[in-house]
Amino acid sequence: MKKILTIFTLLWVVSSFSQVVDPVKWTSHTEKISDTEYDLVFKAKIQKGWHLYSQYNPDNASLPIEIESDQAGDLFTFEGKAKESPTHTAYTKAFKKDEIFFSDHAMLKQRIKLKKPGIDKVVVSIYGQACEEACVQIEKTITFDLANATTDITPMPVATPVDTHDDKDDKETEIAETETTSDEKENNNESLWLMFFLAMGGGFLAILTPCVFPLIPMTVSFFMKKKGDKAQGIKNGLVFGVSIVAIYVFLGTFVSFFLGADAMNEFSTGALFNLLFFVILVFFALSFLGAFEIMLPSSWGTKIDAQVDKKGGYIGIFFMALALAVVSFSCTMPVVGAALAASASGGWIGPIISMFGFSLALALPFVLFAMFPSWLNALPQSGGWMTTVKVFLGFVELAFAFKFLSNADLVYNLHWFERETFIAIWITVFGALAFYLFGKLKLPHDSDDTRISVGRLMLGLFIMAFTVYLIPGMFGAPLKLISGFPPPLKYAESPYGVGYTKLKTRKTKLPEGAHLGPHDIISFEDYDLGMAYAKKKKKPVLVDFTGKACVNCRKMEDYVWGESKVLNILNKDVVLISLYVDFKEKLPKDKQYVSEHTGKKIRTIGNKWSEMQFVKYKSNTQPYYVMLDENGDKLIESAYTYDSSVDKFYKWLKEGVSAGH
Repeated sequence: MKKILTIFTLLWVVSSFSQVVDPVKWTSHTEKISDTEYDLVFKAKIQKGWHLYSQYNPDNASLPIEIESDQAGDLFTFEGKAKESPTHTAYTKAFKKDEIFFSDHAMLKQRIKLKKPGIDKVVVSIYGQACEEACVQIEKTITFDLANATTDITPMPVATPVDTHDDKDDKETEIAETETTSDEKENNNESLWLMFFLAMGGGFLAILTPCVFPLIPMTVSFFMKKKGDKAQGIKNGLVFGVSIVAIYVFLGTFVSFFLGADAMNEFSTGALFNLLFFVILVFFALSFLGAFEIMLPSSWGTKIDAQVDKKGGYIGIFFMALALAVVSFSCTMPVVGAALAASASGGWIGPIISMFGFSLALALPFVLFAMFPSWLNALPQSGGWMTTVKVFLGFVELAFAFKFLSNADLVYNLHWFERETFIAIWITVFGALAFYLFGKLKLPHDSDDTRISVGRLMLGLFIMAFTVYLIPGMFGAPLKLISGFPPPLKYAESPYGVGYTKLKTRKTKLPEGAHLGPHDIISFEDYDLGMAYAKKKKKPVLVDFTGKACVNCRKMEDYVWGESKVLNILNKDVVLISLYVDFKEKLPKDKQYVSEHTGKKIRTIGNKWSEMQFVKYKSNTQPYYVMLDENGDKLIESAYTYDSSVDKFYKWLKEGVSAGH
């Protein structure tokens, strides 16, 4: 009987802790560099499907790794940030950022310098966040034995996947960069396809510019007349098209090779690069609008033409394609520059994919007209319509330039270029474009003809409609058509729109300690204050264990809580207490303590709520929802974790509210 009871007891203990997730396993060792310098080596084995976020993950996204020690400053100093093994980069819709993370394995080397020789041990903690569908706060405190540090230096892994093991102790000496999960691959593929088609669209627009369009009949006629052989003319056209693609893909490869994947990521997240591209795009836009002409030295074109005559054959055709790229520089480079800038978030492959799409569109008419020369008779004559196309591109380039300026402002959190300012500029730019298309604005290279074509009128009406669509964005409208371009709704002078303050519409004051949470739900971030209010109002409590950097927490709030039937319950029938387990604000010194349950030091407000979740509910994942009565007792035995089904969450809430009455 005793054995049976023991077995049941063990099963109960195991089941009670089944919700505790530990997706990262750490090992460590110390490497001696000199008597006062050591490398502290952290190795992590990460559960499949989970991500651990790099020290360089951008702000306002998932929490990056941090290495800290209470002994730092007294016994030793950290020498810069830790070196990292290769990482992955993928776009996260919830944060609208490219996040940098490890999957499967991670290795970090933190160099320290002792204040004096002879120190035997140091205690260092590593913190971070790991996420799959849920998120877990990662914390590991390690005592490093300096006295027995090895002098064998473990090489840092390289980006090429390599798995090597020491036969003696089976310790990993290299860490491979692993494949991304199926979801990441799908998202990355979607982004690359979008990048490809956008670049292709830019290529088709470039065809219509004055630098490229007139060259189509001229070049194709040259192919057809060269040997009087139609089949040979088609071959020449194909070689010409392939040469154009090769030249621009080489340009994309050149950019990727010399900048690398990390630098590519900087294009989309770094302030310096965003400012640089803002200046470049404005410069090109002014050129398109007629302020000045950008031209390469004429000697370049002359030398290439000489090579065409000299080489002949297919090599000569390649130089013809190169001549096209040079001659059309002033018209194509603004589009190419924008495509390369937009491709930055695609890592090293982004510029190559982007240039392939652009060049494929640019080469297509030369190949098609070589195959079907009779189509040349149907081509419209060159004229003022090409100037209109060029000016149209100039306005679009100018609008997109401000996206890069906005990125730079967001990186530094300066609030100099907030949502209202961005939308106001786009309204002005696209409004001016509409007036230009209607013939109400004239630029230096325009004729005095007051008539406009039907096509130009229709395009002008479309642009004007888009401009009118933008106006409600000044007053808080979400503008879903351009989602991701302007700064987020909260990054604004007035988050509820110009001239409108939501708090003024409330008839009653907020309870003590409460604030307006998602969708303006009254919410508490202090457990005791929230419970006191629930007892006063005799309402059940929804405890929301969440995180400021938790992607799926935001998804639940944005897509589930905002549904009318769910929102009605959250506003009227429950008291919401949101406890942020990653809140970094330090507790007062006299409130800090070492947990008797986990042995970890509780230093921050987030640590406090994280321990509460672990101790009371045997879970450490977020989002995690619990329904309690006004005395803090469970109303529903099962908690609710991440599941974005509105009906499921609504049913769970209703069950809790019914049990509380």
